[in-house]
Amino acid sequence: MNFEPLGNRVLVKRVEEANVTSSGIIIPDSAQEKPSRGEVVAVSKEVESLACGNLVLFGKYAGNEITLGVDTFLVLETDDIFGIIGA
Repeated sequence: MNFEPLGNRVLVKRVEEANVTSSGIIIPDSAQEKPSRGEVVAVSKEVESLACGNLVLFGKYAGNEITLGVDTFLVLETDDIFGIIGA
């Protein structure tokens, strides 16, 4: 994959949430929401506060989905990212 975001944008791969609740109830795929967490895969040159490999939290409807090869990614502006998880 050869993709470099421009401006204040980052490329994020969604991290799938667990499909079983803490009490053991299995949530079917049709009832699950899109994950709002992801791993930063690529960062534009203008973004200094994020690095590849950071786990971030973002808005449910934020960004634009793109497909590169067989994988689906999100292109997010830094304003759409709420914060870094585990920083």
